[in-house]
Order: sequence, then structure tokens, then C-alpha cells
Amino acid sequence: MKIESAEVNVTSPGRNFVTLKLTTSDGIVGLGDATVNGRELAVASYLTDHVVPLLLGRDASAIEDTWQYLYRGAYWRRGPVTMAAIAAVDVALWDIKAKAAGLPLYQLLGGASRRGALAYGHASGSSTEALFDSIRNHLDLGFKAIRVQTGVPGLGQIYGVATDQKAGQRYDYEPAKRNLVAGRPLPVEEIWDTAAYLRHIPGVFEAVRSEFGPDLPLLHDGHHRMTPIQAARLAKDLEPYRLFWLEDATPAEDQTALRLIRQHSTTPLAIGEIFNTAFDYQTLITERLIDYVRSAVTHTGGITHLKRLVEFAGLYGIRTGFHGPTDISPVGMAAALHLDLAIHNFGIQEYMQHSATTLEVFRTSYSFADGLLHPGDNPGLGVDLDEEAAAQFEYTPAYLPINRTLDGTVHDW
Repeated sequence: MKIESAEVNVTSPGRNFVTLKLTTSDGIVGLGDATVNGRELAVASYLTDHVVPLLLGRDASAIEDTWQYLYRGAYWRRGPVTMAAIAAVDVALWDIKAKAAGLPLYQLLGGASRRGALAYGHASGSSTEALFDSIRNHLDLGFKAIRVQTGVPGLGQIYGVATDQKAGQRYDYEPAKRNLVAGRPLPVEEIWDTAAYLRHIPGVFEAVRSEFGPDLPLLHDGHHRMTPIQAARLAKDLEPYRLFWLEDATPAEDQTALRLIRQHSTTPLAIGEIFNTAFDYQTLITERLIDYVRSAVTHTGGITHLKRLVEFAGLYGIRTGFHGPTDISPVGMAAALHLDLAIHNFGIQEYMQHSATTLEVFRTSYSFADGLLHPGDNPGLGVDLDEEAAAQFEYTPAYLPINRTLDGTVHDW
């Protein structure tokens, strides 16, 4: 079974997505997600100009060999563009292999280890009252775990906080903006004040616990905005509220920064959504500086590489919390769910529901009920790409916002 054709599809049904479609000599089609938010065309070019010519005629069943061929053969290793391109090929080949076997992908990964993957939803609001409305809406949808983000008094729009929801309203948060300045697409610039944030957030969690009780799993994302000592302070301040995790408390490039947070607090820590290989986690895992790995299949070399990372983390009692916002396409989400169902050290799965427009382009078989996600039992990933629908949505650049402090300095977000 040879790879007969390879096509790269770029579409924008609300969000920008890059999808690789491989077709074998037997007519089996496999899909892989190659989306890198705000840098989509870089991956599309990497695939089209450099990877696709290498794939034609290769054995579609040789997944491990193809992974090593693409990773080692380019000389230049790692990085988000390279690893997203490799991930797309890897996932598409797993999709093909499972379809050829007539099985859902999780069966090839060892079979189901659970009934479904516990998912957490994103609740946010500009005020405590608006946040409470958003939490109630998520509970009504069936979520059993909630990420809590909130506005900060004195600041305007903040990354991670959506427009306030009304009762029963769908949560549609789109952080990547199509912002034209003098005809050019540029990121929106937001003002950030870490000191104000650190004063405000503990009171928010005190109010949420008072309203919703001690049993609801609560998560919070720091979006890399704190120095290590600031992150240590927040983690300690949040201890009374028993968070499921504090995510991305400090910029992830410096793995040793997590040592300082660990010294001061027992709040569980999650990090890694901007990592792209297992090598990025070596210190964090071997020193047990985190409790959850946050990588995505799409950005971490696909199922082959992420499964290696998960097994490595499991040796140290560390669980998963795969990245799952709406810039991970339904193809990438489905791949994550198959892994979630099969692995032993699963923790939780991030889940932002894709828009109806996105789901017109990507037809999915995964489901969400009673707090759990399930990939479905269709052969392969269980996702189809409607290319005619995709063609209706022309690519338009969109970027995440840039943070600046009160004095105008560019800040982590």
C-alpha cells in the first residue's frame, strides 16, 4: 500500500486550518492536522514544498520509519513548523492504518482504558457575576470540570476572557483576530498588569468556591505572564481553593523556573502547550516539577511522538492534559481523543467546541456527554474533510493579541 497522492488544504471556516490529505494506491484516505496558529502558511509551505515530494511512493504502513525519515533526514530538527508538519503526516498514516484494519484508531493503540475522556470547558467573564453565568452555562452543557478566567479591574480586554455570556448562550471565544491596520493584518495590542492580576485572582477563586462548592474541579491558566517568584506566590495564594491545576504559570522555555514554584506550593502544575518534542520536558519530568503535560498531537510530532512522551511521563506519575482549543482542528482533536481513550496515565482533556461553520467543513464522529468525550467507533480517526465546503472559506491572516505593560513593554501572554 503506497502513498499515491498528498495534498495540503488551507481553509478558514471561522478559524484558519491546515490539513494534510494522503491517499494510498488502494484508495484509502488519511487526514492530519498541521495548524500552527498565526503561522499557518509556513507549515503549508513546509509540507507542500519539502515534505510532499518525499512521501509519494512510500509505504503507507511504515509509520515509525516515515517519522524518523522526516525528523532525522532534514538535519534541522524540532521547532513548531517542522513538528506540526511531521505530526500531520504521522496522524494521516495512523488514520490510513486504522481504516485499512477496519478499526477505530484507539484499538490500534492498545484498546480503550476508560469509557471516555473527562473534559474541561472554558468559563470566563469580565466580572464575577458574568463569570458565574459562564460557569453555570458550562455545567448545563454537561461539563464536570471548569477552567476559570476573569477580567482584571482597571484593564480592558484580556486574552483568555471572552465576551460575557448570557444565560444559555453558546461560548464562542475566538482569540485570533483579523485586525486590519492601513490595509495590513496586525495583532491587536492589549494592556497587561501582573501586579493587578495577582491582587485580583485569589478573591475570584474564593468567590467561585463559595458559590459552587468544594467538589467542582477548577483550573486556571496563567498564560506565561508571571516571573517564577510571582508564579510561586500565586500558586501558594490559590492553595486554599484546591485547584485541579495551575497552567503555564511562567514562560515555559526555562524548565528550571518550575523548581522555584514547587518549593513554595503544592498547587498542581501543568505546562507544555508551546513545547513540540519530548526533549522539552526532560527536566520537568525527571525532577517531577509538573503534574500534567499539555502538548497537542498537532504540535508535538503526531501520535507516534506524543505517545512516547506520555509513556515517559507515566514513569514519573505525571498525567496528561492535552491542548485542545479551537485552533486545533477537529482532525487534531480526534487524534487526541483516541490517545486519551487508550493511554493509562490520562488526566483530563481541554475541550473548546468548534463552531457550526467549522463542523460543516470537518465531519466528526466524536461525542460529548455527561462530562466525557469519546472519539467514536468509525474506522480510523472518524473525521472527514468536505473539500467543497472548505473551498468556500478563503484563508485570511489572523493573529493572537500582543500584550504590553503599562509602560509599553512587550510582555508574555
